[in-house]
Parts: sequence; C-alpha cells; structure tokens
Amino acid sequence: MTEKSLLSEIETGESVYISRVRGEGAFRQRISEMGFVKGKKITVIKNAPLNDPVEFSLMGYNVSLRRQEASMIDVTSEIDIAESSTNGFSEADSGPDPDKSTGKIIRVALVGNPNAGKTTIYNYASGSREHVGNYTGVTVNSKTASFKLDDYTFQLTDLPGTYSLSAYSPEELYVREFILEQRPDVVINIVDAANLERNLYLTTQLIDMNVKVVIALNMYDELEKNKDKFDHEALGSMLGIPFVPTVGARGKGIHKLFKKVIEVYSGKNRIQRSININYGTEVEQSVNIIRDKIKSITKSDLIEGVPARFVALRMLNRDRHIESLLLNFPRHIEILSAAKYESDRITDVMNDTVESVITDARYGFIFGALKETFEAAPRNRATHSDRIDQLLTNKYLGFPLFLVFLWIMFSFTFTLGAYPQDWIEQGVMLAGIAFNNVMPDGSLKLLISEGIIGGVGGVIVFLPNILILFFFISVMEDTGYMARAAFMTDKLMHKIGLHGKSFIPLVMGFGCNVPAIMSTRTIESRNNRLLTMLINPFMSCSARLPVYLLLIGAIFPRNSGTLLFGIYLAGIVMAILVALIFKKTFFRAPDAPFVMELPPYRLPTLRSTTKHMWSKASQYIRKMGGVILIASIIIWALGHYPVNVTYSKDYNKQKEHVEKKYKTPAMDAVEYVQPGILQQNKEKELQAINTSMKAEHQEKSYIGRIGKSVEPLIRPLGFDWKMGVCLVTGVAAKEIVVSTMGVIYQANEGNEYTTSLQGKIKNATYTNGVNKGKPVYTPLATISFILFTLFYFPCIATIAAIYKESGSWKWAAFTVLYTTGLAWVVSLAVFQIGQLFI
Repeated sequence: MTEKSLLSEIETGESVYISRVRGEGAFRQRISEMGFVKGKKITVIKNAPLNDPVEFSLMGYNVSLRRQEASMIDVTSEIDIAESSTNGFSEADSGPDPDKSTGKIIRVALVGNPNAGKTTIYNYASGSREHVGNYTGVTVNSKTASFKLDDYTFQLTDLPGTYSLSAYSPEELYVREFILEQRPDVVINIVDAANLERNLYLTTQLIDMNVKVVIALNMYDELEKNKDKFDHEALGSMLGIPFVPTVGARGKGIHKLFKKVIEVYSGKNRIQRSININYGTEVEQSVNIIRDKIKSITKSDLIEGVPARFVALRMLNRDRHIESLLLNFPRHIEILSAAKYESDRITDVMNDTVESVITDARYGFIFGALKETFEAAPRNRATHSDRIDQLLTNKYLGFPLFLVFLWIMFSFTFTLGAYPQDWIEQGVMLAGIAFNNVMPDGSLKLLISEGIIGGVGGVIVFLPNILILFFFISVMEDTGYMARAAFMTDKLMHKIGLHGKSFIPLVMGFGCNVPAIMSTRTIESRNNRLLTMLINPFMSCSARLPVYLLLIGAIFPRNSGTLLFGIYLAGIVMAILVALIFKKTFFRAPDAPFVMELPPYRLPTLRSTTKHMWSKASQYIRKMGGVILIASIIIWALGHYPVNVTYSKDYNKQKEHVEKKYKTPAMDAVEYVQPGILQQNKEKELQAINTSMKAEHQEKSYIGRIGKSVEPLIRPLGFDWKMGVCLVTGVAAKEIVVSTMGVIYQANEGNEYTTSLQGKIKNATYTNGVNKGKPVYTPLATISFILFTLFYFPCIATIAAIYKESGSWKWAAFTVLYTTGLAWVVSLAVFQIGQLFI
C-alpha cells in the first residue's frame, strides 16, 4: 500500500511520484503540458528565501510552483501507476503541398520552448542582432529576416517561445495562429537536447497539425557532456521528422540544418512523412466521429487549410478559437454538439478531463519513443546550476546578494562610466571651441554651437554609462539569474497583488520601458498584465539615466553610486505602493497560478553580450541623430526667436558706460601699476551684462514664454521656468531633458565651452525675484526635480506601447494622468517638507 499525500507537504530533497492533478481549467492544462502527469517522478529541490514558491525537478528540468498550486497535486511515495508507454501511430494523409509558384523561396518558422535557443539560431543564420535571454518571454512577437543558401532564399521567422499550442497564453495562441494562417513551408522545431521529454511535447502537437518539420537538436554539446546516449536517427525515422544536432551559441550544425530544410521542402528527404499519434481507443473513436462530420460539410479533410483531425482534437478540448473556424458553415451547430457530446463521453468513461487524457497520451507516446532511442547516463552529483543556486537563492543570502548585485551595477555605471564620459565631454567642448573660432558670427553659428553641439553633445557624453548598465542587465538575463530573481521575489510580488513573472518585465524596465511592457504578454492573467504595465514606468529606464548622472555629478559628487541606487530603489518602492492600491481598487481578481521554468545557468558568450550592448548603443545613437537632434534644434529656435525683444534695461548703454569707465586717466594709472588687471575686470563686467541680457532675452523668447506659463505650477516644487521647459520637452523622450539643459545653459553662458554642463548647472543662479543670486539647483530642489523626472509622464513611445498591449487608449491616458499627478504630489511633499528642516 503506497502512502499518498500532497506535493506541498513533501520535504526538501525527497522524491515522490505524481498520482493525480486536481483543479480545473487553464491551470491544470498548463502544468499537465509542462509534465505534471501521472507516474512522473518529482523531487523537491528547495524553497524560495521566503518559503514560497518551491522549486521542483521534473523530467530533467527545474520548475517552480507556489505551495497553493502544489497542494492541488496528489503524490505517492512509490510508483504504483503503470507509466504509459503507448507509442502507437499510423500513417497520415499528406497535408497540402507548399505553393512553390514563388520560385526558390522557402518560408521557415522557428518554433520551440522558451530557452531552447530559437533566437540564437535565428541570429546566427540571418545575421540579426535580436537579444537572447536565458529566461521565459524574451521573444514576445515574431521577427523576420531573409538570407540565401545555395539557390534558395529563406524567409526566416522567429516565433515566441511556447511550451504548447493549446492557446493557454497569448504566445501560444500567436504561434498556433501563425502556423495555421501563414502555413510556412517548413517548421524548424528547436528542441533542447538536454531536456528531450518535456521539449518533445510541443513536437507532438506539430505532428497533429500535419506540417513539415525539421528538428534542431540544440545544445547537443550538453547531451554529450552528460554522456547520454541518443539514437536521434532512429527517433527521426519513427516520427517521420529529420533531426539535426546543433550548438546554436557556436553556430555548429546550423548550415547542415538549413540544408536539411531544403531537402524536406523539395521532397528529397527519405525520412520525412506524416503520422498520426494514437491517443487511445476512446479518443480516437471521438476524433473520427468529429472528423467525419467535418468532412461531410467541407467535402475535404481540411477546413480553411487546417487538417480536420487537428480541428477534431482541439474541439474535444472545447477550444473556442478552433470552433470559430466552423461558424461560416451552415451545419456548424451539428459539429459543435457532436464535439460536446464526445468530450462529455470521454470524461465519463475515463473519469478524467479530455485535456488530461490527451496530455497523458502525448507523454506516453514520448516516453515509449525515448525508451527505444534514449539512455540517460547516471547522475549522482549536483550540477553546476545546483551548486550556484545553493548560494544565489539561499534562504538567508539570496536577497542580500541580489541587492548587492544591483548596487554594484549602479555604482559601476557611475564610476566606470565617468572616465570615458570625461573624454567625450572634452571632445564636445573642443568641437564647440573649434566651431566658434572657425565660423563667422550669425544664426547658423549659434544653431550649431548652442543647439546641435550643446543639445546633442549634452546627451552623447552618457553613452558609456548606458553601455555599462546594459552590460549588467544582459549578463543577468543571459546567465539565467533573472529567472531566479523572479523565483525569489514571487512571494513579495504576490503580497502586492502581482505575479512572480511580473518581476522580469519590471527589471527589463531598467533598460527600456517599451520592450518591458511588450514582454508582459507572457503573463497569463489580463489583470496582472495590465497592472504590470501601469507600474512599469516607475522603473528608471536608461533614458532617465543621463538626467540622474548629470544632476548627481553636479550637485552630489560624493557617494554618487549610492544615491543613484537610492533613486532606482525609490522607483521600486513607488511601484509597490501603487500596485497595492490598484490591486485593491481596479484589479480585484483571483490570483493567477505561478508556474515557471528555472533554466540552467549558462555562461554568457562575449558575442551575445557584445551584440546586446551594440544594439542598445546603436539605438541610443540613432535617437541622438533623430528625435534628440530635431528636439535640440526646435528648442534652440524657440529660445533664439524672436531675435528682437524689448528689454527692461538699456544693456548697450551699460556696456558703453563700462567702456568709458575703463578709459579714464585714473584707470590708466592703475593699469600701469598692475598690468592686465583692468582688462580682466572690464571683461568680467561686460560678461555679466551679456549674461543678464541673454537671460532676459531667453525669458522673453518663445521657450521662455512656455516656461513662464508652467512656472506657477512648478514653483512650489522648487523649480524655475527653465526646469519647467526641460520637463515639458522630456515628454517626447527623457534624454531630451538633458539636451534642453545643454541648449538653455550653453546659450546662457555666451558660447563659452570652458565649463562643462555640470559646472554650469552647479553655478546656475536666479537672475531676478526674491531669490536673485541664489543657486537654482539646491540639493533639495535637485532631489525634487530628479523624483519628478522619475515619476512623471512616461515617454510617448511607452504610452504607445501601453495602448498597443492593453488594446485601449483608456489605460494609456490614465497612465499619463496618474503618473504626472503623482510626480507633482511627491515633489511638492519632498520640497516643502524638506524646507522645514533646512
């Protein structure tokens, strides 16, 4: 008699066997597809630092579940369930031949589990620079590239990583719809060679879709390193699918892979054929009944290009997206009724849901096929990933180490970036001096020196810091540490109403909010997805980094790294507070289950990291040559015009007075005693008059009028009108805040590049009013300004991304209003309360 219990009750290090998966709906379907099926051995690896979720080892890979979900899985101490070894199949009718009228163009789709290496192979084959991350959800939409091999042109599409094609999540539906609607000539199924049993589940679904498949047996070097024995040629003959061993990270086998694609496409491969997996007597009986009814109304074995057998299987699962294919047929009610009847019949006869019966049969087919072709080598010692995890996800050290990593990232971003930043800054100054010396006076000279060099040059100096930040983010993603961070923080995320998977888009927001918001597609719950989008702008993107670096370097040169870390931490704290409020108001809904694979740690390649950094650098440079350059020119023009304004003083008369003053006999006597002193004093006085004149001209220019119009709203926050202008222009892109400062303060200094922009900001003073002569950027006003920049209106691209991903302008407009309102309230509180203690 075997002892039965719940998976949530099993102690760390113990191994048990799954006897039953309870629950219903999407959760049960998802974990069944990930291998939680009857008879499978499962081992408890460890608890997260906060004791929830729990990491398990199953079918050769690690996956985490919350205790709440683990309590819905019954387990036994001994295997008393006969593990299915059904590997029966039959020959299938060939699917529709690809249309070869287009010539030698082969449309290929890359399909595979997350972390299987799809994007790596895509990059190597096509020469693209898409980012590769060692965690779920890097590729959240399709990317297409073309390249040539022999006489063929490949149109290669990289689809999102997915565990199945059951339409449980947005990426699953996207991949399935792409294959059914676009009908690629060949599908390359990327399979992790070190995790065959779980990865081949997706392969069985591709077999059901009756598409031509070539399997890339990726990371084959890991299989060889483990000393496993795998007869992939025998398995390929069994499935009717050719296998090609590859190592995508090093490009091994990629050429051979696409040669094999040509063979399959041209019908010259001796292995390729279509088969039908046998799902057992009851399921096959129901499939045939539904399939026959479909054929009776369509007069074909296809319905809108989709094989009737695949439609029948999905209809047994009550798949609404597939059922919609029948709505245009007059007798569709008849088929829907038959599918419901057969689904209910299977549930009664098998005493289980159709989803579980079919999933068990798929894994039984895979188990039987691998039993004949695969032999795993004994594994008696912990893997490298296990040993690393013992430290990095340790109950006591996990969180402190994570915070240390973040502190190191921000400190290095500031300190290491300071050296090349100084070099670039010197180059910008020399360029300004060169233009001033070479070009004749006039508007064009001012446009180039003040507008272009002052604006774009003020932003480009921070390129090294951006590269360093993205280097650290890339390393965390590529190694697999990002997934561990999600594992450790799930309980905290759960307490604020978010999903552990929300952590990854939030951390990605440190790089750029736009792809971070796009990556929320991997979150199954719409409420959690929306909530993650709405708080993502509080993650300080790289566009805000130049603002922080500029102001911290100018006003807080000491402990700059720690202060920068504090700013990022403030964004995280605000995201938590807002999430708590929103979860109790707008997004009340049951918690979504946490099911997430923990990929093995992998050493990032220099090629991958360099590509990632170069990709971000090129985006940054393109932005400087595009939106920032245009914005700088517009800002300069608004500050330069109108040229003729009515001044409050006669500045020319003041200059004449200074000239006369230094030509008196008494002054000549002083000059005789102290040569050069009078000339210096004279130039100083004239410079002061010029500065006052330029400041008044700036206030009465178009940009000054804009700044003056918003000044009443921002004066209580400690900002002057120039800071208001910077915030207004920063709506387009946060880097423009810096370029605006470059234009405004360079102009105010009379075209002199002997002082850095940081120095000019540090020395900026009020030119009139009660604060005349006092510094503008006091420590308190600077903190208030930084916090406003952190919290207010995300850039236009981020708002567009929220609209696209949420499907509504309502949420995009709401984000604009609530973030800006919150920024105003926070900055007001910081400045006004801070003044009480100064």
